Amino acid sequence: MKTLKLFSLIAILIGMTSCSNDDDPVQLLEVESVTVSNLFAPQIGGVDQMGNPSPISGEFTKFDFSTGQVTTSATEWDIAFRATSIIINGGVSLGSTDEPERTGDVAAYIASGTFASIADVESSQLGQDSGNGYVLSDWYTYTGPPTFLITPTPGKIIVIRTRDGKYAKVEILSYYKDAPEDPDAFMDEERYYTFNYVYQPNDGQTSFE
Repeated sequence: MKTLKLFSLIAILIGMTSCSNDDDPVQLLEVESVTVSNLFAPQIGGVDQMGNPSPISGEFTKFDFSTGQVTTSATEWDIAFRATSIIINGGVSLGSTDEPERTGDVAAYIASGTFASIADVESSQLGQDSGNGYVLSDWYTYTGPPTFLITPTPGKIIVIRTRDGKYAKVEILSYYKDAPEDPDAFMDEERYYTFNYVYQPNDGQTSFE
């Protein structure tokens, strides 16, 4: 009888331990906040400051949020830059010279608000590059003469679902090398992106907080 009681007590303790483990909260990874400086996005050809056009070509500079690095991989990238063009690894190619094929299911949209105010993903807003154009084409403003500046449009924040189903938000700060406070299109080197981003590394989490 004592042996039976002992086995019963052990079974109860094991069951309680198992339930306790099941109730333990999942440990989430910390949300990452990063600044990228001078990501170079060169382009061959295009329209010069005087309005003279020439054929556009040149490789896009690809970026992977899971590593936080520029990559040359044909498949493991989320977003890519060439001059003012920003593409995502989802949807279809517009067929421009040297434009990479879309191999992932990345989606994105441009949210309105401050970087801090964009706290969650609005999944219904997500879209992909298509025959109608790049989903992120409206990130900048071109001032035209006499300054000919390309500036990030205030209050426009990029929100992205990455190729592996995570989420990031991006605030582009500058299109000119070293992010000058008062850029000069004739003096400062262009096609150098500086941007802040917040990356949510946890599966199924759409909050940036």
